Amino acid sequence: MWVRVFYHDKCFDGACSASLFTRFHRERIAQGARYEYHGLVHRAGALFDESEFTGDENAIVDFKYSASPCVTWWFDHHQSAFLTPQDHQHFLACQQDPLCASHKFFDPTYTSCTSFLAYIASTKFGFDTTPVADLIHWADIVDGARYESPEAAVEMAAPAMKLTLIIESTQDPAFIPRLIPLLTEMPLSEVLSQPFVAPLLPPLLERHRQAIELIRSRAEEKNGTIFFDITDHPLEGFNKFIPYYLRPNATYSIGLSKSSFRTKVAVGSNPWTKADPAKMVNLAQVCERYGGGGHARVGAISFPPDKEEQARAAAREIVAELRQKNPL
Repeated sequence: MWVRVFYHDKCFDGACSASLFTRFHRERIAQGARYEYHGLVHRAGALFDESEFTGDENAIVDFKYSASPCVTWWFDHHQSAFLTPQDHQHFLACQQDPLCASHKFFDPTYTSCTSFLAYIASTKFGFDTTPVADLIHWADIVDGARYESPEAAVEMAAPAMKLTLIIESTQDPAFIPRLIPLLTEMPLSEVLSQPFVAPLLPPLLERHRQAIELIRSRAEEKNGTIFFDITDHPLEGFNKFIPYYLRPNATYSIGLSKSSFRTKVAVGSNPWTKADPAKMVNLAQVCERYGGGGHARVGAISFPPDKEEQARAAAREIVAELRQKNPL
């Protein structure tokens, strides 16, 4: 059996989910299956190419729903999991079919897709998650921003944090597919020491340091909301906790950045804020108004690379809204 696994690209939780799905599927569904990995990114326009669903089975993990009949497995935990109301209705109808319902799962209450997938695999299919407990633990920390402090999130001490930096920064399309199987085969420290992984870290740590200084020079805080525009310094990614590391008393952060394939508005909230949670703005809903999405506490909007001014206008509107609604 040939299985194609589609995952949230350049995302630690996405890579962990793909790896965990592979181990679960091989142990509990189809021993001897072959696996191939294909990263998906949030961008303006269509997110899926139907012609790529060519496996005997096609799985999507940690990414939006596809109504394609070729998709046989789906796991997601994002509040904004459905591109359209029609997709949502398709999923709900699928849940009335026992076969479909036993292969497609959604629960936005889970911190990471990895932990959600682990729960489903263990409770519904008898999969033993004990050997991968550390991976699940770190997926929850990274994707749920459950770091004990901004320093822990930004200073990159743990192997999982270093791997996250590499995963979010790589431009080699073959790198993450090569990395994915290892994540459930060995400790993260051993993954980090692999010959094709270890040399990538030193220059990325230096670029991370430079990103900290760039954001420090651009970040403007008003009424507990940070805004920075670094579109003139194209980056394929940056640590989303840098704003709170630099301005620990802020509640929200809006960052405008540009990469090779999109102009991005990143909208987040400080995981360590002292603001009343009941008064926090649902950022997924804010981003959905512009075609983006995410979670209640963090979201993003993707615009085409040539729509920088449109992205900038959206960012300014969101900044103004959050500065007005700031619960502090």
